[in-house]
Amino acid sequence: MGRTIWSFLFLLIISVGCSNAPTNTPDIPTTPSSDESVGPYELETVAENLNVPWEVAFTGEGDIFFTERPGNLRLIRDGELVEEPLLSFPAPFISKGEGGLLGLAADPDFESNHYLYVYHSYEKDGAIQNRVLRLIVEGEKAEIDKVILDGIVGDTNHNGGRLKIGPDGMLYITAGDRYEPEIAQEETSMGGKIFRVHLDGTIPDDNPFEGSPVYSYGHRNPQGLAWHPETGQLYSSEHGQTAHDEINLIQKGKNYGWPIIEGDEAKENMVSPILHSGEDTWAPSGMTFVTDGAWKNQLLVANLRGNQILRVELSEDGSEVLEANALFKGEYGRIRNVTEAPDGTIYFLTNNHDGRGAPKDGDDKIFRMVPK
Repeated sequence: MGRTIWSFLFLLIISVGCSNAPTNTPDIPTTPSSDESVGPYELETVAENLNVPWEVAFTGEGDIFFTERPGNLRLIRDGELVEEPLLSFPAPFISKGEGGLLGLAADPDFESNHYLYVYHSYEKDGAIQNRVLRLIVEGEKAEIDKVILDGIVGDTNHNGGRLKIGPDGMLYITAGDRYEPEIAQEETSMGGKIFRVHLDGTIPDDNPFEGSPVYSYGHRNPQGLAWHPETGQLYSSEHGQTAHDEINLIQKGKNYGWPIIEGDEAKENMVSPILHSGEDTWAPSGMTFVTDGAWKNQLLVANLRGNQILRVELSEDGSEVLEANALFKGEYGRIRNVTEAPDGTIYFLTNNHDGRGAPKDGDDKIFRMVPK
């Protein structure tokens, strides 16, 4: 019997007996926008004709780095896209399905050490795995310096892939379940997790499981991470099983239920999402909080299948959703990531060349929302 069928049976069996929690699926109206503006922002095109841009990172020197899933690390310098990649990843790198060159983060001390961190898929013994590397950038070139975390499970899909450096200076990493739902419930598995490590790859002493990079578990395919600018709380976005995509408030050592619960379902010692898509499919990916202006403390979440950015207003303690709106609904196709730059501008990336979109002229693109 194939792995997919076994996974379905596992989900069916262990889901029996789950109770229901209050619904977390509010109506989501669309915020009107145009080619030039949305709400308190003016819209600009930063770069176009890109090949599945996945993540963007900023430095104090004004450089903008981004990854393209097929394996290129790119640079925007002085407002212009540098034609040649800083690094094109060699074998055993592999770009297949949803795997490839994914997450990216710049070291807080980039100006002095020139370190970047990347997440990528590769092939080992005929199987796909994922790992996190540290790179060193010199001018308009980059080279691999060190393996930070290896052995993250992989497949053609459900590779997670987001990297973010938290307010605590730690590196947080998301990993999918590679279509083996049961591994998300195994604390020792490297799939279906959010990891937390020091920037050199060592394990923090205050991680919830001694000697383990695991920070939270029970995830299906988390692809977004963001911290509330005032409370410091961590949130993640996660792909659900046939809709029921989730926004979760992440707590150290907690179990987020996959594949035992999802959506409104609840079970003792498992955490339900603060927001989910119900019978709609968002396919949420990168996310960011807005730190200033009219949308201060609101959460923005890029949606692939949803072809939109969710704008979410939270309660003061961050545990409940007060309101959610859709930005750019259907205007730019699949949106992979949204992130706030140090100067308060907001960048988002389209992914219409990822094999599931309908590319238009100039796709894929990086846009910037500039406060009016």
